[in-house]
Amino acid sequence: MKRYFIYLAYNGENYCGWQIQPNGVSVQETIERALTTLLRTPTTIVGAGRTDAGVHARMMAAHFDYETENLDLPLLAKKLNSILPKDISIYNIVKVKPDAHARFDATSRLYRYYITTEKDPFLHHLKYKVHGNLDIDKMNACADILFEYEDFTSFSKLHTDVKTNNCTILAAQWEKKGNDYIFTIKANRFLRNMVRSIVGTLLEAGKGKIDSGEMRRIIEAKNRGEAGISVPGHALFLEEIEYNNDIFIQ
Repeated sequence: MKRYFIYLAYNGENYCGWQIQPNGVSVQETIERALTTLLRTPTTIVGAGRTDAGVHARMMAAHFDYETENLDLPLLAKKLNSILPKDISIYNIVKVKPDAHARFDATSRLYRYYITTEKDPFLHHLKYKVHGNLDIDKMNACADILFEYEDFTSFSKLHTDVKTNNCTILAAQWEKKGNDYIFTIKANRFLRNMVRSIVGTLLEAGKGKIDSGEMRRIIEAKNRGEAGISVPGHALFLEEIEYNNDIFIQ
């Protein structure tokens, strides 16, 4: 069997998330059906992560196996795009080593969360609207605290099947563009619901309700109930996934 990576993007508005669920249509299921149709054999894919319902991806990676050596990858990508819904787009399909894994070989993921203080009739479904201005300096001061820790149990969805809640934060910063506040966070891995609960907590700092000391207390409590709310998924984007070059076959 030969292994391939698919690079794709999707608008998550109409999906119950990336992963196949019994109670809704997922991105994974939609792509698997299309691949199975084109390859004429049951084909499953494994994604680099599991975005929640409504969350978007400007870049997602997934791998699948197929026995044919001379698979026309540009043609397959073109055919996939022709039968997939308009809210899923295939960028590229590349050959990788047989043991390459879209999830476990990813060295980092980067997410962005988009917040606005302006009512926008065109982009309201892609940004989270808040009332009043936020103190970006206080939000960044609390975001800097994330670099001091590895255990992020306080920001994880309860009762998940992961072996550890440890993550290495590589970047975490807010920037302001006009009426928008954009939070960028990069890590080697993320827990379920982690980005959305971190953003919800940092918004409390932006409203003057917590400071850096309280941020440390929340993280050290290792208790999801101590952190802020989980902000809506519709304003969250998976933006980048990185891999070492040695898993690819040129």
